[in-house]
Amino acid sequence: MSIRFRRSLYTLLPLFAFLAASSQASASTLTQNASWTIDRAGTATKYRSVAYGDSIYAGYNGSVSNAAKYSGPTVHAEYLSAQWGADIESVRRTKSGAVAEDVYNNKIVAERSYMQASNTRVVTFEMCGNDALQARSAFKSQTGTCNYSGLTAAENSCRKYVTAAMDYINANAYAGVKLKIISNIHYPGYAVDNTQSSCKDATSGATVKMQDTFLPALARMNFMMCDVARQKGFQCADSFAQYMAADYDSNGDGMVDAEAIRYVNGESQASYVNRITSSLRSTIRDANTHFVSASSSYDYIQSDDVHPTYNGSTISAGLFGSTTGSGAPRYTSFSGGKNPIWNQYGHERIGWAVSAYNPATP
Repeated sequence: MSIRFRRSLYTLLPLFAFLAASSQASASTLTQNASWTIDRAGTATKYRSVAYGDSIYAGYNGSVSNAAKYSGPTVHAEYLSAQWGADIESVRRTKSGAVAEDVYNNKIVAERSYMQASNTRVVTFEMCGNDALQARSAFKSQTGTCNYSGLTAAENSCRKYVTAAMDYINANAYAGVKLKIISNIHYPGYAVDNTQSSCKDATSGATVKMQDTFLPALARMNFMMCDVARQKGFQCADSFAQYMAADYDSNGDGMVDAEAIRYVNGESQASYVNRITSSLRSTIRDANTHFVSASSSYDYIQSDDVHPTYNGSTISAGLFGSTTGSGAPRYTSFSGGKNPIWNQYGHERIGWAVSAYNPATP
């Protein structure tokens, strides 16, 4: 018996090594595909919503075998089901840890058949989070003179593949698609980055504040996603605004904070970046404490300080296969276009933000 146990353990060692590597989403990739249908009572009509992306749309929760059932895309499917009075198949084609190039080539292009089905009505995607995370990690490890080229490269790669993705979806998605939408990226670890670098700026000779270095780069990436969306016939769900500012007016300027920092359609990059990094910088808060009022907050980020929190159970999606299943909606109607927990979890917030652009009919 002991001999068999040792042999079994030896056989499993490569698997353990894979599991350890896969737990660091920014360092390795893990395909996490799923299809979950919101099965609405009283209808047999079914439409499809396809979501491409990395660990955010995947519903990554630290596991290599399962993911959140109600990640942002499936939350959105629930809104669609109620609005259209139909069943909605939420198809997620995702790879946790993937940079923008990987999402574009190996998900959007390689798996284009999912958005070409004749019942597809929504195509949504998100990318660039891992480009930013990897550039940030590399910058933090620097000593000596600071080298900003990695951050610039992440911005350039994001621009290249976001633009390519929109062009490809426009050329290849089913002609009956009613909504094409991108979700931009939040700033995980914002509070942690309130510290100085180990490297020194070549001009000042001093260390730099991490937040002050990373926030402008992220702002430019997020502006680019929304601005390219405007030019390419896509909508833009501003997840940065939804996560990083409160749902009330904390500074007395007459606007809810999350609304005040949102991308404004057609504005200049300079205007947007100034609001995020300067004029409304004081309203930005770490999404671990997302205030819905002056006295109440919810945690939008899991304990890994990267991935969104979620409501409900998990489904198989990862190393041991993926899920194709269905279930009744948690909510069948929405007061004011919002479910009761729309602002209590990170994934609920993404799903609601995307749903704000739903067409009236399929």
